[in-house]
Amino acid sequence: MYHKKLTPFPKDFLWGASTSAYQVEGASLTHGKGPSCQDVKEIPEGTSGLEVCADHYHHYKEDVALMAEMGFKVYRFSISWSRLLPDGTGRVNQEGIDFYNNLIDECLKYDIIPLVTMFHFDMPAALDERGSWSNPDSVDWFVEFAKLMYESYGDRVKYWLTINEQNMLTLVGPVIGTLHIPEGCTNEIKEIYQQNHHMLVAQAKAMVLCHEMVEDGKIGPAPNISLVYPATCKPEDVIASQNANAIKSWLYLDMSVYGVYNNLVWAYLEENDATPTFAPGDDEALKNGNPDFIGFNYYNTSTVEDYSLLDKEIQSGKSDQQNQSGEKGFFKSFRNPNLGTTEFGWEIDPVGFRATVREIYSRYRLPLIVTENGLGAYDTLTEDGKIHDAYRIEYLRKHIEQIQLAITDGVEMMGYCPWSAIDLISTHEGAVKRYGFIYVDREEFDLKTLDRYRKDSFFWYKDVIASNGENL
Repeated sequence: MYHKKLTPFPKDFLWGASTSAYQVEGASLTHGKGPSCQDVKEIPEGTSGLEVCADHYHHYKEDVALMAEMGFKVYRFSISWSRLLPDGTGRVNQEGIDFYNNLIDECLKYDIIPLVTMFHFDMPAALDERGSWSNPDSVDWFVEFAKLMYESYGDRVKYWLTINEQNMLTLVGPVIGTLHIPEGCTNEIKEIYQQNHHMLVAQAKAMVLCHEMVEDGKIGPAPNISLVYPATCKPEDVIASQNANAIKSWLYLDMSVYGVYNNLVWAYLEENDATPTFAPGDDEALKNGNPDFIGFNYYNTSTVEDYSLLDKEIQSGKSDQQNQSGEKGFFKSFRNPNLGTTEFGWEIDPVGFRATVREIYSRYRLPLIVTENGLGAYDTLTEDGKIHDAYRIEYLRKHIEQIQLAITDGVEMMGYCPWSAIDLISTHEGAVKRYGFIYVDREEFDLKTLDRYRKDSFFWYKDVIASNGENL
C-alpha cells in the first residue's frame, strides 16, 4: 500500500527508550538485593559479569537527566524482583523499594512517564531453588510481587508491562539463562509449556490486580513479536509459516487478549503430548486478563520452509531471541536472501516491522507501543569524546519511517521505546555489543571511568522527538 500523504505521529506519541534492571543497574548483590537467576548463571565465555553493568544504580540521576535532555516522554525500565524481595517472597528490602521510588520520582521531575516492566529475565534464585515457574505456586509468588509494586508505586506509575519476552523464555530459555528443568523430567516440551502456562496465568492475574489497585492504571504484555515469512509461495511453506507465527507469537497475544490457547499451538502441544495441566480457576483467570494495550519487542522477521516428518536433516547453528531452529513436522528455519544483517548476524528488516505492526493491530485492535527495537554494534569513543554511530541512526530512521507508514495504514500506535536508552550488558555478547544513545566508558573487563558520552544518535533522536517524528 502506497500513500499519497502520510499521517503525522499523534501529538501525544510516547517517544523514549528502554533498559532492564539486570543489564543496566549493577549493584547486583549489594544494597539488600538477593541473587537472581542472572547472577548465578554461567556467564558466556569472554563476557563480563553483572556486578556493575552501567552502574545505573548509582548514576540514575545523571542518566535520567540525559534522557530528559533528549526529550524523552517515557522511560521503560524493569524492576528487579530480588531487589524488592531478596528471597522472592516474604521479606521486603526497603533499600530496593527506595531505589525505585527515587528513580520514578526522578523521571517525573522531568515529566518523563515511567513505563515499568514487572519481570525481565530475572527470577530470584531463591525461587528457582523452589522449582521456579515449574512450581504451581509461582503464580502466587508473582501476584505477591505485583501487589507489592502496585502498593509501592501505583500512585505514580500508571503504565505497566507484565513479562518481557515470555515467548523467548519459552522458546530459547537456556540461551537466556532462565530455564530450569526438574530432575527426572521425561518430556521437556511438556515441562516448558507447563511453566509457560503458569506465567500466562500469573500475567492475567497481575492484569486484574492492576485494574483493581492502580487508579487509571493501564497494563499490557511485552512479548517479542515479528512476522515469520514463508520461504516460497509453495503452499506447504505457507502452512509452515502459519505454524511458526502461531508458536512464536500468536499463542502469547491470543492468551493475553482473549485468554484462550491458539488452536495451532494446541495442536502442536497435543502432537507432542505436551498440553498443560489447568489448575482450578485457571480458565476463568486467563479470560479475565484484559490488557489495555500491547507492548512488543521487534528486531527482525524470520523465514521458514516446510519441515515434513520425513525430513531427516538436523538443523544446527546459533539460537537466540532472533534465531531459532525449526520444529520437525511444523516448520524449518530458512535464511532470507533478501535481507542484510548486523555485525552480530541478526537480519535487518524495517519493512517487516510495518508488516508486523499491521498484523498485530489487525488481529487484536489494541493500541501498540514498541518496547524494544535497536541495533547492537561495536561503537568507538574518539579522542575528543565523540561516538559517530551513523549506522544506528540509519537503522532507527528506517524503522521509524515504517511506524509512520503503519500509522497511515490506520494502526493505533502509542509510542516507540528502542533498545536501549544507555549502553548496558548484552545477554549474549556482554559490554562490547552496544545499543544505547548514551555511551558508557567501560570495556568488557575494564570498568575505566564509567563516564557518560552523548553519541551522534543522541542528538539525532533529540531532534526526532522535538519534531514529533518530522525530522528523520
